[in-house]
Amino acid sequence: MMLRRGFILFLPRLVGLLVVACCSMSIVYMLACTPKGDNQQLALPRVHSPTAKEGYEAILQEREEQHRNYIISLKKQITQLKAELQGRTEQLKNMQNQYADSLDIRLDHSKPEKAQANLLAFLRSQVDKAEVHSGVKLSTEYAAVPFESFTLQKVYQLETGLTRHPEEKPVRKDKRDELIEVIELAVGSLNKPDGNSKAKPHVYTASDFVEGIYRTEKNKGTLYELTFKGDAKHQFKKIVLFRPFGPVMKVKNENVNMADTLINVIVPLAKRASKFRQFMQNFREMGIQQDGRIHLTVVYFGKEQMNEVKSILENTSKSANFKNFTFIQLNEEFSRGKGLDVGARFWKGNNVVLFFCDVDIYFTAEFLNSCRLNTQPGKKVFYPVLFSQYNPSIIYGHLDSIPSLEQQLIIKKETGFWRDFGFGMTCQYRSDFINIGGFDLDIKGWGGEDVHLYRKYLHSNLMVIRTPVRGLFHLWHEKQCLDELTPEQYKMCMQSKAMNEASHGQLGMLVFKQEIETHLHKQKLSSKKT
Repeated sequence: MMLRRGFILFLPRLVGLLVVACCSMSIVYMLACTPKGDNQQLALPRVHSPTAKEGYEAILQEREEQHRNYIISLKKQITQLKAELQGRTEQLKNMQNQYADSLDIRLDHSKPEKAQANLLAFLRSQVDKAEVHSGVKLSTEYAAVPFESFTLQKVYQLETGLTRHPEEKPVRKDKRDELIEVIELAVGSLNKPDGNSKAKPHVYTASDFVEGIYRTEKNKGTLYELTFKGDAKHQFKKIVLFRPFGPVMKVKNENVNMADTLINVIVPLAKRASKFRQFMQNFREMGIQQDGRIHLTVVYFGKEQMNEVKSILENTSKSANFKNFTFIQLNEEFSRGKGLDVGARFWKGNNVVLFFCDVDIYFTAEFLNSCRLNTQPGKKVFYPVLFSQYNPSIIYGHLDSIPSLEQQLIIKKETGFWRDFGFGMTCQYRSDFINIGGFDLDIKGWGGEDVHLYRKYLHSNLMVIRTPVRGLFHLWHEKQCLDELTPEQYKMCMQSKAMNEASHGQLGMLVFKQEIETHLHKQKLSSKKT
């Protein structure tokens, strides 16, 4: 009985001790096993602690769970990126197919042969888009991309800038290598065996190269047209190449026979008999004696000095046995456009190349061939950029005497400039001139009619060949700007007059002549004192 009562009294104490012990163990377990934050260092249990093994296991389990969750998150992100990339790829393929369908080009890299064929098709489409086979309509006279011409030794270029010259040997290696590559490729193409021909082939070399022209359309490629000597006199080989910002492609290889191609040189004139005499000397040597396939049409305005002009023409006809000329006399005020238009329409023979010329122009036989080669009825008209001579009295004023005319006709920065603002000297077939509507006959006097005709050709589908030529010169003469001209014509006339005199450097020497002489005088006095 006593023991039972003592046990009952002791039981609440025992329960209290057990509760305290359980709470203590719970607190220790919480301290050892609670996960720490990312920025907190995990408290490692002591080695000799009774809970060391369990603590390590809990930490490893926690870390493994964190890594597992991180890997699952990465996999989800990768899956999302793959899906987005697939969607973007499909969009890109749709865009490629949309543009490729218009060009019939699809680059399939899984099939190299098909990819190469499609790439070739794309490059050929660049040829079609460029102005190679036909002209394009242009808005203004400044929109035409001019050609530059070259021979084996020289390049004749329009954009001279501050460091380039109107003619020079290609200094830059890339330009020199480019032209050499084109000439070599053209020679190789001409020498390629023709299986259909049994005749012994003519072996072409670089020495057969006559001249070439080229121009670059920035978004398409570079077009080259090269002319070689043919198998006989007056025959040529012409080859057209195109570089679509990649390998050069042969576009055309054709025989060009110019033996029967006649040029009708049309010259409007009023007075100026002495200039006409000088012109006829050039015409006789280059046109009659060297070329021989030429006709001259003179449209004369008024009657003053007319007999003298006719006498010069008749004397040349007798001495050179030349009968291919026409003299037309108009009793009206001089109009260059009217004279050229009348001369062109007066011709009654077969379709002929018209060369619109002035009496103060000097041309070579090589230029006449260029005139033929760069015109094609219904396709091409030729607008050469001639080299304009400076005032010989200024250029050669430091010499004892002025050189002869032939010695003056050299293309140098000090002797003249490319007359790229002039459009009066041009070659085209008569049929193209008639179809385009000819000149605007309402324009009187000097200037304006040539630009109007040039714009007509630019607005058509004819290809306009615009390039500097080494065989066409504008001889210097004092220019008179008449009061009767319209303000626009008078402005054009004065601009032309200013540019005709001398280069900027030479004009500067004239402007500062007094200062230069004063400086030289001071230098002499200073040298005497010393």
